Amino acid sequence: MKFISYEKNSSRFAGLMLNRKNFISFQKLSEVTGLELPHRVEEVMKHGFLETFKKVFTDKSLYRECLKFSEEVSNVHILPPILSPPKLIFLGLNYVDHAQEQGLTPPDEPVIFFKPQTSLTGPFDEIIWPKITKKLDYEGELAVVIGLEGKYIEESEAMNHVLGYTICNDVSARDIQFKDRQWTRGKSYDTFSPMGPWIVTKDEIRNPHNLKIITKVNGEVRQNSNTNKMALKIQKIISVLSQGMTLKPGDVIATGTPAGVGFAFKPKPKFLREGDVVEIEIEKIGKIRNKVVKE
Repeated sequence: MKFISYEKNSSRFAGLMLNRKNFISFQKLSEVTGLELPHRVEEVMKHGFLETFKKVFTDKSLYRECLKFSEEVSNVHILPPILSPPKLIFLGLNYVDHAQEQGLTPPDEPVIFFKPQTSLTGPFDEIIWPKITKKLDYEGELAVVIGLEGKYIEESEAMNHVLGYTICNDVSARDIQFKDRQWTRGKSYDTFSPMGPWIVTKDEIRNPHNLKIITKVNGEVRQNSNTNKMALKIQKIISVLSQGMTLKPGDVIATGTPAGVGFAFKPKPKFLREGDVVEIEIEKIGKIRNKVVKE
């Protein structure tokens, strides 16, 4: 299943994708089924709601009824699937090939930083190039969305806490990042976390550690890798993070980026410029596409 958040007539809603083009809002689905349903995507694993959503696709008559009340996704403004994540957690150096292109060794535990909610923007919205930086860069990443709260989670239980997966671009101001010698400020500016276009539930992706991930800038392939190059797998990431840190429904964990980031190109880095279009595609999930505009 695929869940989206969207804006229509200046109001925000959550929806269930019925096919590639059509979706039904949670509100309308609640009316069709006569059941109380959540208002936000991050709540769908609570109270057995997920089973109700699954029934839409197993009950043919219910599916046909839902199609009657569906809308075309092209007619709404798609937002990041989680609008107000309790935490936006990003990993650094978690791909073997990305570490190698910098002459580094991947760490044996997650190296993390947090990004503010104000860094979020939609999967097809503009990336605002702030005046403070001259070295704007991209990082295509697989993001994990937590669906059930947990603390001190064992690796063997970690996937039980996952709702699904989405795509994220960890946009980075490299001059600020390297000047600070830590990552938070240079990666936290407004619109520096394009995300979406939806959350694909974990049952549709049997192995998240074998997905093609491709980043293009103006059609030129910059990153062409696979999630099998992750140094730390999702189960370990979740388990380590949860040791003392409660993971909440709606938390987003971006699992790192592969080789091919702009600053690592030789002999000359390939930073983003005004008007550039960045596309990130991950197998079995979809694609996000964002244009760079100056502040």
